[in-house]
Amino acid sequence: MKKIYYLSTCTTCRRIIKEVAPDNTFVLQDIKVEPITSGQLDEIYKISGSYQSIFNKQARKYREMSLHTKSLTEEEMRDLILGEYTFLKRPIFIIDHKVFIGNNRKVVNELNTYMQFKKRSSNKINYQASL
Repeated sequence: MKKIYYLSTCTTCRRIIKEVAPDNTFVLQDIKVEPITSGQLDEIYKISGSYQSIFNKQARKYREMSLHTKSLTEEEMRDLILGEYTFLKRPIFIIDHKVFIGNNRKVVNELNTYMQFKKRSSNKINYQASL
Protein backbone atom coordinates (compact mmCIF):
# COMPACT_ATOMS: atom_id res chain seq x y z
CA MET A 1 0.00 0.00 0.00
CA LYS A 2 1.16 3.50 -0.83
CA LYS A 3 -0.89 6.22 0.77
CA ILE A 4 -0.48 9.82 1.87
CA TYR A 5 -2.72 11.43 4.47
CA TYR A 6 -2.38 15.19 4.21
CA LEU A 7 -4.19 18.50 4.43
CA SER A 8 -4.46 20.34 1.11
CA THR A 9 -4.59 23.73 2.84
CA CYS A 10 -1.33 23.04 4.70
CA THR A 11 1.64 24.59 2.89
CA THR A 12 4.05 22.31 4.75
CA CYS A 13 2.20 19.21 3.53
CA ARG A 14 2.21 20.53 -0.04
CA ARG A 15 5.93 21.37 0.17
CA ILE A 16 6.85 17.90 1.46
CA ILE A 17 4.71 16.14 -1.15
CA LYS A 18 6.34 18.25 -3.86
CA GLU A 19 9.82 17.51 -2.48
CA VAL A 20 9.23 13.76 -2.23
CA ALA A 21 7.47 13.66 -5.62
CA PRO A 22 5.43 10.49 -5.14
CA ASP A 23 4.51 8.65 -8.33
CA ASN A 24 0.97 7.92 -9.47
CA THR A 25 0.84 4.65 -7.49
CA PHE A 26 0.25 6.67 -4.30
CA VAL A 27 -3.27 7.36 -3.10
CA LEU A 28 -3.59 10.85 -1.64
CA GLN A 29 -6.27 11.50 0.95
CA ASP A 30 -7.05 15.07 1.99
CA ILE A 31 -8.20 14.46 5.56
CA LYS A 32 -10.35 17.60 5.60
CA VAL A 33 -12.31 16.56 2.50
CA GLU A 34 -12.29 12.82 3.21
CA PRO A 35 -11.99 12.29 6.98
CA ILE A 36 -9.88 9.40 8.18
CA THR A 37 -11.93 6.35 9.14
CA SER A 38 -11.49 4.30 12.28
CA GLY A 39 -10.20 1.42 10.14
CA GLN A 40 -7.59 3.64 8.48
CA LEU A 41 -6.53 5.08 11.83
CA ASP A 42 -6.20 1.62 13.34
CA GLU A 43 -4.08 0.53 10.36
CA ILE A 44 -1.71 3.46 10.96
CA TYR A 45 -1.67 2.52 14.65
CA LYS A 46 -0.65 -1.07 13.83
CA ILE A 47 2.34 0.20 11.84
CA SER A 48 3.35 3.09 14.13
CA GLY A 49 2.76 1.34 17.44
CA SER A 50 0.89 4.15 19.20
CA TYR A 51 -1.70 6.85 18.77
CA GLN A 52 0.64 9.24 20.55
CA SER A 53 3.06 9.04 17.60
CA ILE A 54 0.35 10.29 15.23
CA PHE A 55 -1.33 12.76 17.62
CA ASN A 56 -0.70 16.42 16.79
CA LYS A 57 -0.06 18.37 19.98
CA GLN A 58 0.57 21.49 17.85
CA ALA A 59 -3.10 21.71 16.87
CA ARG A 60 -4.81 24.91 17.98
CA LYS A 61 -7.63 22.94 19.55
CA TYR A 62 -5.14 21.11 21.76
CA ARG A 63 -4.65 24.28 23.80
CA GLU A 64 -8.20 25.58 23.32
CA MET A 65 -9.57 22.39 24.88
CA SER A 66 -6.89 22.57 27.65
CA LEU A 67 -5.66 19.13 26.63
CA HIS A 68 -2.09 20.18 27.40
CA THR A 69 -3.02 20.07 31.09
CA LYS A 70 -4.25 16.47 30.90
CA SER A 71 -2.55 13.13 30.51
CA LEU A 72 -4.39 11.62 27.56
CA THR A 73 -4.74 7.87 27.13
CA GLU A 74 -4.18 6.17 23.78
CA GLU A 75 -7.95 5.65 23.46
CA GLU A 76 -8.65 9.35 24.15
CA MET A 77 -6.09 10.34 21.49
CA ARG A 78 -7.74 7.94 19.03
CA ASP A 79 -11.19 9.43 19.71
CA LEU A 80 -9.88 13.00 19.38
CA ILE A 81 -8.23 12.23 16.02
CA LEU A 82 -11.43 10.64 14.72
CA GLY A 83 -13.47 13.62 15.92
CA GLU A 84 -11.21 16.39 14.61
CA TYR A 85 -8.84 16.10 11.64
CA THR A 86 -6.43 18.69 13.06
CA PHE A 87 -5.38 16.23 15.77
CA LEU A 88 -3.80 13.94 13.17
CA LYS A 89 -0.10 14.67 12.70
CA ARG A 90 0.60 15.26 9.03
CA PRO A 91 1.57 14.39 6.48
CA ILE A 92 1.59 10.64 6.96
CA PHE A 93 3.17 8.52 4.26
CA ILE A 94 2.54 4.78 4.27
CA ILE A 95 4.75 2.77 1.93
CA ASP A 96 4.28 -0.98 2.11
CA HIS A 97 4.49 -1.58 5.86
CA LYS A 98 6.53 1.51 6.78
CA VAL A 99 5.10 4.75 8.04
CA PHE A 100 6.62 8.24 7.98
CA ILE A 101 4.81 10.64 10.31
CA GLY A 102 5.01 14.40 10.46
CA ASN A 103 7.03 17.18 8.97
CA ASN A 104 10.29 17.35 10.89
CA ARG A 105 13.42 17.36 8.75
CA LYS A 106 14.68 13.99 10.06
CA VAL A 107 11.45 12.22 9.03
CA VAL A 108 11.41 13.91 5.61
CA ASN A 109 15.06 12.94 5.03
CA GLU A 110 14.31 9.32 6.00
CA LEU A 111 11.31 9.36 3.66
CA ASN A 112 13.38 10.73 0.77
CA THR A 113 16.08 8.12 1.36
CA TYR A 114 13.52 5.32 1.48
CA MET A 115 11.77 6.56 -1.67
CA GLN A 116 15.10 6.68 -3.54
CA PHE A 117 15.97 3.18 -2.34
CA LYS A 118 12.58 1.84 -3.48
CA LYS A 119 13.00 3.55 -6.85
CA ARG A 120 16.49 2.07 -7.37
CA SER A 121 15.26 -1.38 -6.30
CA SER A 122 12.34 -1.15 -8.71
CA ASN A 123 14.59 -0.04 -11.56
CA LYS A 124 16.99 -2.92 -10.85
CA ILE A 125 14.15 -5.44 -10.91
CA ASN A 126 12.78 -3.96 -14.16
CA TYR A 127 16.26 -4.08 -15.71
CA GLN A 128 16.79 -7.71 -14.71
CA ALA A 129 13.35 -8.66 -16.03
CA SER A 130 14.20 -7.17 -19.43
CA LEU A 131 17.36 -9.32 -19.78
